[in-house]
Amino acid sequence: MILLTGANGALGQLVAAETAGRDDVVLGTRTPRSATERHVDFDDPSSLDFSGVDTLLLVSAGYGEDDVVIARHDAAISAAERAGVGHVVYTSLSGDGDHLTYALAHRWTERRLRRGPLAWTILRNGLYAEFLAGIAAPGPDGTIAAPLGTGRLAAVARADLATVAARVASAPGAHAGRVYELVGERPLGGADLADAVGGSYEPGSLGAAREAITAAGEALPYQVPMLLSTYSAIAGGFLDGSGIGDNALRTLLGREPRPALEVYRAAVAATPGRARTAV
Repeated sequence: MILLTGANGALGQLVAAETAGRDDVVLGTRTPRSATERHVDFDDPSSLDFSGVDTLLLVSAGYGEDDVVIARHDAAISAAERAGVGHVVYTSLSGDGDHLTYALAHRWTERRLRRGPLAWTILRNGLYAEFLAGIAAPGPDGTIAAPLGTGRLAAVARADLATVAARVASAPGAHAGRVYELVGERPLGGADLADAVGGSYEPGSLGAAREAITAAGEALPYQVPMLLSTYSAIAGGFLDGSGIGDNALRTLLGREPRPALEVYRAAVAATPGRARTAV
């Protein structure tokens, strides 16, 4: 049996769709609504009953301070060890993301798995093209002011990462002890994004971005440095995919990846006005 955590999250829902109809997949969620769902809440260790689970697809429980995320992942892995789970597949962060403020919890979790007794596979996911649509959306006049400088991001379609996760979790033995880098093949810069939506690119400063994010009042305190470190890492040229070595995305997909620029364009069109106050 495969148990997928975070089944109601953005990535988890896509993995669930990839495995829909299979009787060997159970969806872990805080609010189970059917017999194919199981109550799994990383903040409630008593809910982490992984009995009968052969493969745990551990979708990162981010969106928290480092100590919170680390505690969640540790609780999940410890529960898997107690239950005798055979294999853990963990969705981590791409290897070139160590300059990001949210990288530490991912690297801690990778180390925790390596030092434990369970078989494991680590999927080092690049940043989503859909996320780019949030942090670098055009303003009302079509101008993208995100402080990306001349940097580029090897963004990847979330759906492609879901496909890879489902395939690896379905045959984990073939991937035991492997760390896969999964990033986009064509890195995107601000000018590319502007061309895709018929706008212009006029990058602002990090200070201006911080002021805009804070003024919007939509980000939690810990999320502000997360966003700014993302802008800085892209602008500094650390997330263009050139520093990761082998990119396993195409191989594990078995096909050409979805064009990230098209995903970005569609995401912007689907949610007009999203995050425009952030840049």
